[in-house]
Amino acid sequence: MKDKVLILNQDFSAIAICSIYKAFLLVYLQKAEVVTKSEGAFLHTVSQAYPVPSVIRLQRYVRVPYYGIALSRHNVMRRDNYSCQYCGSAKNLTLDHLLPRSRGGETNWLNLVTACSRCNARKGDRTPEEAGLKLRSKPSKPSLKTFLQLHLNPSNTDWRTYLGVEG
Repeated sequence: MKDKVLILNQDFSAIAICSIYKAFLLVYLQKAEVVTKSEGAFLHTVSQAYPVPSVIRLQRYVRVPYYGIALSRHNVMRRDNYSCQYCGSAKNLTLDHLLPRSRGGETNWLNLVTACSRCNARKGDRTPEEAGLKLRSKPSKPSLKTFLQLHLNPSNTDWRTYLGVEG
C-alpha cells in the first residue's frame, strides 16, 4: 500500500503525511483518532478487519517547530511538478541556477529551477533573459501547506477541506 494519510493536529491544522501503517499504529495506540476513512479499503489481521484511515487527528496538541522545507534536488523538482520550467519537458531533468553560480548566483529556492538538459545547455552561463528563455512560473520558497498539497491525489477528496483546496 503506497497510499498516504494526512495527519491533523488537535486543532485540525494539517501537520504531516505518513504511511497507512504508521497512521493505523497511532490510532491503535489511541494517540490519534480517525477523521475520515478510505472507501472500501481495510487492513486485515488474523481475526479482524480495520478500515484504512485517510485523515487522522492527534489526541493531544503537538507543537511542531517549522524549519522550512529542506532545499534538495527532489524537493525543487517536486515544487516544479517534475517538468522543465523553460519548455515543459519531463525528460532528462536537471537543476538550473537562474543566475549562474559563476556569476555570484546562490543555491536557494528563488534561484533554482528544474530544467531539461537541452534547455540547461542552451542557457549555459547566462541568465534566462540573456539566453532568450522564458520561465513558465516564477520560483518561490514553498510552505508546508503547499508541499502537503503536492501529495494530494485527485481521487482523495478527504484532504481538500484541511489543506484549503477548492473543487
